[in-house]
Amino acid sequence: MPDLSNQRRLAAALLKCGEGRVFLDPASQEDLADAVTRSDIRGAIKSGVIRRKAIIGTSRARARRHHAEVAKGRHQGPGSRKGTPSSRLPRKSRWMRRIRAQRSLLRDLRTEKKIPPSVYREFYRRAKGGMFRSRAHLLQNLRLAGHVPEVKA
Repeated sequence: MPDLSNQRRLAAALLKCGEGRVFLDPASQEDLADAVTRSDIRGAIKSGVIRRKAIIGTSRARARRHHAEVAKGRHQGPGSRKGTPSSRLPRKSRWMRRIRAQRSLLRDLRTEKKIPPSVYREFYRRAKGGMFRSRAHLLQNLRLAGHVPEVKA
């Protein structure tokens, strides 16, 4: 078995890759031993006796599939959570989502004349103070106060 380290080195330079990625055909080792110049190596590359191996990387297929499942809402259970609830969705964002929904509900009720401006103002203030958990909770309190007969959340 001839020493083909020089041929491997030249082939790596010509193929623009590392020596580890150079494939030398085992059947043509005797012919490769005679190839000592760059032009000989070029000829061997052209004939397919010397080839560049493909890069072996880490497959992202599993990661892509997992990401698609997470986008659907899977893998979000308590065992997968790392941060506190407020780090996963900041307190401020939760507050903004809640207060905007409540304020838009109050606005709609006022424009539809289902509540008078005085009640709007009173409940707007309560909402600002964080009294209601959600739109549904706000509506429930409006009904209990006798201001809104029947409104769906």
